[in-house]
Amino acid sequence: MTNYAQAERHALCDLMLRLGPDAPTLCHPWRTRELAAHLRIRETRPDLAIGMLIKPLEGRLDSATESMAQGDFEALVTDVRNGPPKWTPAKLSLIDQAINTMEFFIHHEDVLRAQPDWRPRVLTPGHEVTVWGALVQASMLLYRRAEVGVILETPLRIQHPAHGPGQAGTVVIKGPVSELALFSYGRKDVAQVSFDGPSSAVAAIKAARLSMP
Repeated sequence: MTNYAQAERHALCDLMLRLGPDAPTLCHPWRTRELAAHLRIRETRPDLAIGMLIKPLEGRLDSATESMAQGDFEALVTDVRNGPPKWTPAKLSLIDQAINTMEFFIHHEDVLRAQPDWRPRVLTPGHEVTVWGALVQASMLLYRRAEVGVILETPLRIQHPAHGPGQAGTVVIKGPVSELALFSYGRKDVAQVSFDGPSSAVAAIKAARLSMP
């Protein structure tokens, strides 16, 4: 069974090395160097990573990210490629897949789609199923701030209710699994999706803040 978290990790590391430390990402103003630092801190410094969740600690995290990003880029990417330390639960394959499949898929796309010559990837069926499963699990959290009902729909007409009905109605967001994932994780400007529903509901979901924390 393919570990897609690992596959995306290695593909992202390969891409970052090919593009170099100053390539843009969709996580503006981060370049590839800051993104690599973010990924490393997330896996090795829980004392700093907590700043992703607690606003007063965000400044400390930002300073550490910037400091790490100024170091040897190839060594930093190698550290990201090697994964979390042995003492962390994420070293176990099942936990790795649970917490890192979408993390590395989304950030891989963040680098790919920030380049002027980017093209959408075609996922294998197994990869698509894995991304869809992870998206379904995360959808209620991602859409918790939505003021309208949300249904995600794949090209095979598989639907998932991501958020209950709202006063402005319900919008159906349609697209390939990868595009639905990108939209749901806040990459709205690049996600190639379409919408069915009242115009007010569509406008509301386009304006909604979608995120995990």
